Amino acid sequence: MIITLVGPPLLHVDFKFVWASDFSERTEAPEILWDRDGLLSDVLVQQPPVTPVFDLQWIEDRFWIWVHCGATKLGRGELLETISFLTYLRETVLGPPAARRVGAIPRGVRHLEAIAPEEPRNILATLSGYDPHEAGRALLATVDLYRRWSDAGGAVVERRHTPRSSPCSTSTTSSTKAAD
Repeated sequence: MIITLVGPPLLHVDFKFVWASDFSERTEAPEILWDRDGLLSDVLVQQPPVTPVFDLQWIEDRFWIWVHCGATKLGRGELLETISFLTYLRETVLGPPAARRVGAIPRGVRHLEAIAPEEPRNILATLSGYDPHEAGRALLATVDLYRRWSDAGGAVVERRHTPRSSPCSTSTTSSTKAAD
């Protein structure tokens, strides 16, 4: 992918180069700027974009261990790591279901303000500055919001409390690799 600015007037353009064989698997209908033989245009007609499967059980299987890891980081005084971790939870746990509730493609928090204007107000409580008390409050707000949304919307399939992966560790065990 090449990301560039062109102009004037200033325009942000992403150029993505793909093999024709990989073009059929996509989540969006891109605008093709150049297609020498019409192969990509043919694929667009034959294969519509597919919305990725969003697995709420996958989130539930991991959420509580993620929260434990975040609390551990906070307890060790790793504030920057905790703040980064809260961002991860917003992008992975809170944003996608919020988009899904309004019928949009669940992809983190990207464009959430535009596609679901009421949702970001709830998520604001999960933001944190560089302060241990504020980070703890934001982590608790994340847990509270997850519980409210999952309980209200029937989002949780089964609360097993058997997470299979964690963003907290820097290494991956063989059992984690096998489970995911």
